[in-house]
Amino acid sequence: MPNILSNLKPAPGSRKKEKRVGRGQGSGHGGTSTRGHKGQKSRSGESIKPWFEGGQMPLIRRIPKRGFRNPFKVEYQIVNLGRLQELIDRGKISADTKVTPELLYEVGAVSKKALPVKILGDGELKVALEISAHAFSKSALQKIQAIGGKAIKL
Repeated sequence: MPNILSNLKPAPGSRKKEKRVGRGQGSGHGGTSTRGHKGQKSRSGESIKPWFEGGQMPLIRRIPKRGFRNPFKVEYQIVNLGRLQELIDRGKISADTKVTPELLYEVGAVSKKALPVKILGDGELKVALEISAHAFSKSALQKIQAIGGKAIKL
């Protein structure tokens, strides 16, 4: 017989009868309705949270607390002067453009647009640039100003 939509059937043995609990002793699931005798799990409305440890002191409260996390810490994305020079050498930044956090994001020097940018003084900068950033290290400021560049703090 060909498989046509009108005569399709499930494979033999693949369909089981639904377990109907609480439908009398003759069903085999009467009485306690497969819940067993007494205890929290036999009651109606029973729900034990996955993290509940039976009244034992929970793990999160047994482990000692250590350290302090400052909620006001500012996480900067750092860019070194050497990296800026590398971007100029590759032609991603031209020597006359103003360097901003948006530009640094576009050329891939920083990975997140929303986080503030800090310029650090590692490496050498050979071109005088006008750099805008949220923070500068002292050595970066000195090197930028030494070659006649401008550092603008946002």
